[in-house]
Order: sequence, then C-alpha cells, then structure tokens
Amino acid sequence: MSIWEGGSLWVVDALPNTRPAPRSTGWHAHHAIQVTLGLGGWFQLDTASRSLRGPAVAVAADASHSFQAEGLVAILFIEPESRAGRAVARNLFGRDELAALPDDLSADFRARAAAAWEDPGQQGDPFEDLGRALIHRLAGDGPADHPDPRVDRMLAFAADHIEGPISLADVVADSGLSASRLSHLFVQHTGLPFRTYLLWLRLTRAVETIAAGGGLTEAAHEAGFADSAHFSRTFRRMFGVAPAQLRMA
Repeated sequence: MSIWEGGSLWVVDALPNTRPAPRSTGWHAHHAIQVTLGLGGWFQLDTASRSLRGPAVAVAADASHSFQAEGLVAILFIEPESRAGRAVARNLFGRDELAALPDDLSADFRARAAAAWEDPGQQGDPFEDLGRALIHRLAGDGPADHPDPRVDRMLAFAADHIEGPISLADVVADSGLSASRLSHLFVQHTGLPFRTYLLWLRLTRAVETIAAGGGLTEAAHEAGFADSAHFSRTFRRMFGVAPAQLRMA
C-alpha cells in the first residue's frame, strides 16, 4: 500500500475461492473515488443498476457497490474533496456511478503496476508515482470546483484533531453560521454528513498507521477509534472486507 495526500494505491491478490462462487465483498460504500485496475485474472464491480468488468473501472465516491475478483488487482482511492478529486469526478461521472476507463488510458498504468509488484526492489515508491500519475491523467487540465471556504476550514480542523473527539459544535463558531445551516452546507459540498466524513477520515488515518507498520490497536488509537474492534467494524462497513483480508504492497 502507498498513501499520500489526496490518494492511496492498494494492490490486492484475490486468490481463487475454494467454493464455486468467486470471492466477493459485501455491499458497501466509502467516501473515495475508486479506480480499479486488473493486473491479472479478472474483476467485476456492481452497483444497484449496473455491472462492469475490467480491465479498468471507476466507481463514484459514496456509491453503494460490491466487488468480486480473482487475481491481482490494483485499487486507487482518490480523495473526492481534493482539487484533483473534484476534477476526476467531473470528468468520469455523469448520472452513472460506474465508468469504464478506455484501454488506451489505462493499459500503460496496468503494465507498470504489474511490473512494480513483480519487482519489489525498485528504488523509491513506484506505486505512489503510478497513483499520482494516473490521478493527474484522469483529472486532465481543466479547472476543478472549489468548496466553500467554511467547508475547507471544517476539513482542515477535522484532519488536525482526528485523534480525539470532534463534533459539529467544535466548528460552528468559526463559520458564522448556525449548526443546521453549516451541516447543510457541508452535505452540499461533500455529499455526506460531517459525522460520516469524520468516520472516513478516521479510517484513512488508521490505514496510514497500519501501512507504516503499526498494529490494529495502535491504528485505532491514532485515529480516535474506541478500540481495534470499532476500527475493524468500520473498515468492513466501508470496504466490505476485514482489514486482515487485504494483502498490501
């Protein structure tokens, strides 16, 4: 796994299931744009209205979906509140929550990601380089929408205080708005309630700790979860699988 400001790239090796049905997550939704790249084998993403198989498929942030796969898969998560994330969302999604990426856009990235997985001794972090490059390609050169400055301050406050308890009341005084109006403004710009966003942010922080070598208990503490069980339950709800089921690069 590689994590940087605004995104992360995970490589998952979905081993063949011993049962007739393929390996599949449960239905889940997370606050990130997900771009899935097949590096071998196959995968399929499903929403309530549509199904798409690889080799490269994107699903919109907060869209309920399930995922089944067999073989090596790279999953790029893009923070939808980032400047690039807003541009990617505008370029990829209209009314549909799923989008197939053209092969001429994704083929080179898929080949380079597979090569990086096979050669873990490469210098630097090739997965971060690949993830950043793909986000840049998907975002294009057009201008991205900007959230309201008051929402920007809420996002920054949450990131700076995520290890402890946070509530909407903590950010109301700085906004000049009532709690109900500020709550509505946050949903308008991010697509989800402030409390739900905090859970997503805590989850991201916990995953960063694990990627750096920390255990579940340390990750839960650093991200403000009550305990490792709370973190694991939230992870499963967001991603459809338990943290221990992922093999990370």
